[in-house]
Amino acid sequence: MRKRINRITKLILVLVSGVLLSCNVGSGKLKSPEVLNTFGNKEKSKEVKMEVATLAGGCFWCTEAQYLALDGIEKVVSGYSGGDTKNPTYKEICTGTTGHAECVQITYDVSKITYEGILAAFFLAHDPTQLNRQGNDVGTQYRSAIFAHNPEQLKIAQDIVAKLNAEKAYDKEVVTQVEMLDIFYAAEDYHQNYYAEKGQTNGYCTMVVGPKLEKFKKVFKDKLKK
Repeated sequence: MRKRINRITKLILVLVSGVLLSCNVGSGKLKSPEVLNTFGNKEKSKEVKMEVATLAGGCFWCTEAQYLALDGIEKVVSGYSGGDTKNPTYKEICTGTTGHAECVQITYDVSKITYEGILAAFFLAHDPTQLNRQGNDVGTQYRSAIFAHNPEQLKIAQDIVAKLNAEKAYDKEVVTQVEMLDIFYAAEDYHQNYYAEKGQTNGYCTMVVGPKLEKFKKVFKDKLKK
């Protein structure tokens, strides 16, 4: 386990220092695309098997679109987790009083992408040093969080966050919360696959989600769905 964590954290450190890709406005430019050859360094399973990861990295419209572009991702569901309100609505989430974070639940094929690979993309797809916000989206509902589905996922995520901070991979501390998943609530139907279906007519998507997605695709150009 320790050797595996060291490999993936080393990969993330190289990516962060070389690419500096927090897909927010004002993020660094892509400088070292060659480091992406080692993405998903852990040996993948030879067996086709679906597993699930739940992550919060700001507005779920963007996170959903980013992961849907990656090879090995079977399904992405936007939703809410981490709070106390039962069956929260989007309107309630937007008040920032439910305790929930906007998140995505990702079903992925372990023969094509590993959990470590999922997290490598996560730490590049958003800025994990921003506390309770992503850019102009402010509130606890936009916090950075990893909701583990089992003890192994929990340990991997905790070790990666600790390593990133120990190595000072960012100029600020990584504040990503890591905790066991309690309940995931799927968001309303109109939020699902939002960018693909409504992105061209939504100003926020045009100005924020679109540019972030394009940067993400440039970094992971060799790992995208064909």
